[in-house]
Amino acid sequence: MRILKILAAAAAIAAAPAGAALAQTGPLALGANIGTPGVGVEAQFRVAEGLVVRGAADWLSYSRDRDHSGVPYEGKLKASTVGLFADWHPGGTGFLVSGGAYFGDRRADMSSQPTEPVNIGGATFTPAQIGRLDGKAEMSKVQPFVGLGFDNTFTGDRAWGVRALLGVSFSKSPDVALNASGARSRTIRPSRRACASRRPTSRTTWMT
Repeated sequence: MRILKILAAAAAIAAAPAGAALAQTGPLALGANIGTPGVGVEAQFRVAEGLVVRGAADWLSYSRDRDHSGVPYEGKLKASTVGLFADWHPGGTGFLVSGGAYFGDRRADMSSQPTEPVNIGGATFTPAQIGRLDGKAEMSKVQPFVGLGFDNTFTGDRAWGVRALLGVSFSKSPDVALNASGARSRTIRPSRRACASRRPTSRTTWMT
């Protein structure tokens, strides 16, 4: 069903990283970032020439109302995650290969009060049968990540740097469900094969 697929896609997008700006002193750099996981803070530590370990925390909250097939829906996307990564810079250049994982909660919620018959899971229900319609999609709490990017924080003798990163985070299929509170209330869960399990990730970071 399309509504369930929309919920799964929304949760998947929340899982994806983009860029950061950082300021560094010696082997340590601190900064802020923004990307598909949300806005956050980040710390980097240069372990050796060309090898950097990185930790980050991100938060995302987004709401949107829209109509689908004449039915109004209220949607919310929320995420709160931390991440731990290792960045390898071949030849000590700004180019990097990154690997690690995100840990935390990512979920999408929707609600609706239909005023006309609605098709759910191949069956048609009246507004009285449905009552209030609530849906949710939850992603895995642990999501491995791989990506490529550029980071000049520890190249040259500057005290600041910028990083741009594009990659993919992996998860089990979202746990998606719709609940109706009317006279014919029921819980509907989609086939897991209909749900995305990989999400593009982009991140931008500013470090100081």
